[in-house]
Amino acid sequence: MRVVILIITLICDNISIIIYKNMKEEIFTRKNIKTTEAIFPMPVLMIATYNEDGSVDVMNAAWGTMLERDQVILNLTETHKTVKNIKKRKAFTVSIADSRHVVEADYFGVVSANNTPNKFENSGLTATKSENIDAPIINEFPICLECEFIEYGDCGVIGKVINTTVDESVMNGDNIDISKVSAIAFDPYTHGYYKVTERVGNAFKDGLKLKK
Repeated sequence: MRVVILIITLICDNISIIIYKNMKEEIFTRKNIKTTEAIFPMPVLMIATYNEDGSVDVMNAAWGTMLERDQVILNLTETHKTVKNIKKRKAFTVSIADSRHVVEADYFGVVSANNTPNKFENSGLTATKSENIDAPIINEFPICLECEFIEYGDCGVIGKVINTTVDESVMNGDNIDISKVSAIAFDPYTHGYYKVTERVGNAFKDGLKLKK
């Protein structure tokens, strides 16, 4: 039986402090904080497209995820140059940013192609045209999803993943070794980037230890 007892609520500097105690005599203290985009970790996605003149554009996006096994959704407003490019080219790529390129990844988020059209050139990174879609693959980022544009709706851009490429340097046999990828995650609370490397469990397996 799960029993939780409320002991006391304090108000200090506009933050309510709530102290709980359970039947095991464990003390839990929690604070109510200002609501933000507070799911952690958030991804650091590099969305790459071609501009009208064929030059490469890349933006940093945290609000994106899988919609289905072979579909991605990116919560992007239509004011982004990337969205304009996607609608015109009907394609884009999504790369996973890594710790080796934190500076470049962040640069793609703080500078807009609407007023800095040569921002990819400024980054010093390189790109190769996808063989499957009309979009560039950023060579330095180890994992890349090549996507065909499906539609732009209330939640943003939806695309179909038609191919995924991985740099062989982060592979272990036929599988991706995430510890080699050194992917980074975005911390929305303090605006930090964190490296994701250590495996701490096995999905769909460890939880079976508690199964009755």
